Amino acid sequence: MKKIIVASTSTVHGSGYLAYILPELATFFKEATTILFIPYARPSGISYEEYTAKAREAFAKIDKKVVGLHEFENPVAAVTEAEAIFTGGGNTFELVNQLYKTEVLAKLQEVVSLGTPYLGTSAGSNICGVTMMNTNDMPIVYPPSFDTMGLIPFNINAHYLDPDPTSKHMGETRETRIKEYHVFNETPVLGLREGSWLAVNGNSIELKGKYTARLFRKGKEAIELSSGTIIDSTILSV
Repeated sequence: MKKIIVASTSTVHGSGYLAYILPELATFFKEATTILFIPYARPSGISYEEYTAKAREAFAKIDKKVVGLHEFENPVAAVTEAEAIFTGGGNTFELVNQLYKTEVLAKLQEVVSLGTPYLGTSAGSNICGVTMMNTNDMPIVYPPSFDTMGLIPFNINAHYLDPDPTSKHMGETRETRIKEYHVFNETPVLGLREGSWLAVNGNSIELKGKYTARLFRKGKEAIELSSGTIIDSTILSV
């Protein structure tokens, strides 16, 4: 049975790395002693080692060990044998590129589908969707495909931002860009605001956190989903 947390971000304003969600993670990862960290999306300017150390420091607060996937000679075997997995944020194009390059993506999808607990934040959440096509990132590399794990039946737009009515910026809003996506694509898109996450248990997908999320479907008005909403096929198609 799938057991996944799909979080918009790793860090909310004014708090430390993963601090806002650590109480939830203590329960979520209660059966695991070691978490395999996938650092491939690494933020600009830091190494895999530095990124893994950041995750290690955060998880030490709930008595969990962290090892980086880059430390293993055979990354596919490491994913296969992992007790639990965390993929952090950064650039989704680079993350997906490396997951294909190392042949990890298919195995990751398999083990998470079979029940290995998985946490994604930002880019690590984007890959839970059908494709990575609703990332906010620049295409700094060219992955072999935009197809990702398809663990949930829609795409994620992490760090979703509402239009600022006081802004003088006249460019596209996040909502405009998602509507442009739906000119050519059918897959629903969920705009996840900072501090919100999805709790996936088997086929149940529940929105959690303090904020609403905005659901976009091709040819329909966007709707707000309140925390506690179960996102099922009825909501996705109504």
